[in-house]
Amino acid sequence: MHIHILGICGTFMGGLAVIARQLGHQVSGSDQNVYPPMSTQLEQQGIVLMEGYRAENLDGKPDLVIIGNALSRGNPEVEAVLNRGLRYVSGPQWLAEHVLQDKWVLGVAGTHGKTTTTSMLSWILEHQGFNPGFLIGGIPLNFGISARLGESDFFVIEADEYDSAFFDKRSKFVHYRPRTAILNNLEYDHADIFPDLDAIKKQFHHLVRTVPGEGLIISPECDANINDVLAMGCWTPVAKTSINSDAQWNAQLINSDGSRFNVQMDNQEQGCVEWSLTGEHNVYNALSAIVAAKHVGILPKDAIAALGRFKNVKRRMEVIASINGVTIYDDFAHHPTAIQTTLDGLRKQVGQERIIAIVEPRSNTMRLGVHTKTLAESLGNADMAIIYQPEAMGWDLGELKKYAGNIEICSSLDDIINKLKFEARYGGHFVLMSNGSFGGIYQRLQDELN
Repeated sequence: MHIHILGICGTFMGGLAVIARQLGHQVSGSDQNVYPPMSTQLEQQGIVLMEGYRAENLDGKPDLVIIGNALSRGNPEVEAVLNRGLRYVSGPQWLAEHVLQDKWVLGVAGTHGKTTTTSMLSWILEHQGFNPGFLIGGIPLNFGISARLGESDFFVIEADEYDSAFFDKRSKFVHYRPRTAILNNLEYDHADIFPDLDAIKKQFHHLVRTVPGEGLIISPECDANINDVLAMGCWTPVAKTSINSDAQWNAQLINSDGSRFNVQMDNQEQGCVEWSLTGEHNVYNALSAIVAAKHVGILPKDAIAALGRFKNVKRRMEVIASINGVTIYDDFAHHPTAIQTTLDGLRKQVGQERIIAIVEPRSNTMRLGVHTKTLAESLGNADMAIIYQPEAMGWDLGELKKYAGNIEICSSLDDIINKLKFEARYGGHFVLMSNGSFGGIYQRLQDELN
């Protein structure tokens, strides 16, 4: 079968393309944002990429078109699909019908940490010989690929609350029907489709409704919004996690930056995680992965051993260069809480060394100006925060300066690079934070500093 995918370079749709190729289908796709690492991954899989959305991209007469949720009516390729009467489906529905049927699905949901936790859990299963299938919204370094079909009854998936397609406004995760469900956390996000936090809670409640009574839900004890969701109705056992507290599953920090911690189940020591990751958010991610792994039969001590060899995900505080006393990081920041927790972990790791955060507020929620004060406050652990304001931003980022004194606004990438060249003489840690390509600043900055 010839499957054509619209929005193929998105992390989710790109993963679908890889799995469809592994199922033996001919796969092509189009996107207006074709850049690494996803474009490179797809080309290595023998998938034909077309840049831009045009009706002629469909002249190959595909048997099925999978339409990504970033596309809507008015898009020329979407209009051609409808006008030509081609078969089409959303990505989550195709995955549910052709891959997840009869699988033990382990779904990882939450505003933050989905990609990292899904990667951890997939790696634990892999380390123990389970050979799981997975679909991850990033490229885990332990695997070097964001998705695979696998050769077992287990499939680990990043369960996103974003909508499925222009013709299916349900959250993606409603399609997946997990037996093991991790609910990492819940905050207001995706302001372009959800009017308020209660609307997101309702979608999470719909997810909870699909988890069987013999399944398992895993969530942090202290997350009030997740607790609200569970109070709306829950028919499944719930395992709670905590840090330095007394939940059923607890992490006792040895190092304050989260690089070493003991794991306790029912107050019984299970082992010590020692790894390269930092931040309490990653400690919570690890705990959830350990609990989920136990649900499929992996002992905590074996999961802990696997995490000791976990290499994280591309673009999650990935060190991309060290040049003349400056360490440059690439971090996939999309929300103020993610920025805050990441910088907190780095601060605890590097002490008083200089940290400069360079932020492109690219997610729909930040571009709409929903998180003005919280965005400013999230940058408190940086000695300097440089925020990129392109012409089409829609609101004046200068408002951030009302809430923090360490913020500078730049309207061009050239201004940012020139400022960083000046700051580089003092050394430190430059954290580039964006969920997009950031105009290619990653390589340009390295070239300039060299």
